[in-house]
Amino acid sequence: MSEANYYDILGVSKSASDDEIKAAYRKLAIKYHPDKNKGDKAAEEKFKEATEAYEVLRDPKKRQAYDQFGKAGVGAGAQGGFGAGAYTDFSDIFGDFGDIFGDFFGGGRFQGGRRSGPQRGSDLRYNLEVSLEDAALGREFKIDIPRLETCVECSGSGAAKGSTPVTCPDCGGSGQIRRSQGFFSVATTCGTCNGKGTVISNPCRSCHGKGLVEKRRTINIKIPAGIESGSRLKVSGEGEAGPNGGPHGDLYVVTHIKKHELFERQANDLILSKKISLSLAILGGEIEVPTIDGKKVKMKIPEGTESGQVFRLKGHGIPYLGGYGKGDQHVIVRVEIPKRLSRRQRELIEEFARESGENLHGPKSKIFSNK
Repeated sequence: MSEANYYDILGVSKSASDDEIKAAYRKLAIKYHPDKNKGDKAAEEKFKEATEAYEVLRDPKKRQAYDQFGKAGVGAGAQGGFGAGAYTDFSDIFGDFGDIFGDFFGGGRFQGGRRSGPQRGSDLRYNLEVSLEDAALGREFKIDIPRLETCVECSGSGAAKGSTPVTCPDCGGSGQIRRSQGFFSVATTCGTCNGKGTVISNPCRSCHGKGLVEKRRTINIKIPAGIESGSRLKVSGEGEAGPNGGPHGDLYVVTHIKKHELFERQANDLILSKKISLSLAILGGEIEVPTIDGKKVKMKIPEGTESGQVFRLKGHGIPYLGGYGKGDQHVIVRVEIPKRLSRRQRELIEEFARESGENLHGPKSKIFSNK
């Protein structure tokens, strides 16, 4: 799914009012709805993008978090976002627009944009926390997903064995009640069958007439090396089962990389601070530096190294996702000044100072020493 700005997706400005956002979404939803674009994957993706953008921008708290932090603001740990392991229904939200879609799509049976026949199930979102090592090296995870699945007992019909749903007596199976108001004919969802066109007189005992039951499913997710925080992995067919025996939606796994105690990530580069002794900074030498893959590499410290100096370890960063090569690791050295010196260490430092032409004690101290 596109990572475009939500405002750009809907074609509105950041200062757009709620009514403008709603109108923009309705226009896109009518244009790209799957029922008008059967088999058109590009239209389906645009419909999902628009729905996702509307879901965030119509909620004041989510919109404020998005304006401040972008998509990360409506992910794990952000106000109005989703907690780790949470899952969210990305189904279409035509309920806000009443039965207008029935007019656009030929007056079919709709309830909030849903038909009475088999429907595709809802997409799910799962927030997965991964370590920086996992993001750099890649790893396979087992995740536990609670989701709705088709009831085995009634095969999704909602009716008990030996019985079938019957035509709704109020709407005659249309799912809508039409009333004339002046020159207009207004269609509303049938309250008896909730727009399905059928009613169940003898509901299934397992799903209580819903046709769906909640179950937990364990699946394997492979995190590729180089993945970033906020990346989405689509797992087709692992969302919820659709009503009336419809197919499953998709699962979107969103990664969130935890803070590392040693390394800081900047794109595909890694930053590491390393303390070195004063003598090593002055005389030079060699040190061992940890890398993200758990190994250690030797790094040369030249004579006269200053605190804050940066050294590059080429190719020891994060792999490029879907590409070749890796970023670099940058080591910032911090010269550690000893806080306590032995008498001998002090004497050597003072001797070094005298050889350098420095007067550490000032004039008074010098006269006192002469006396």
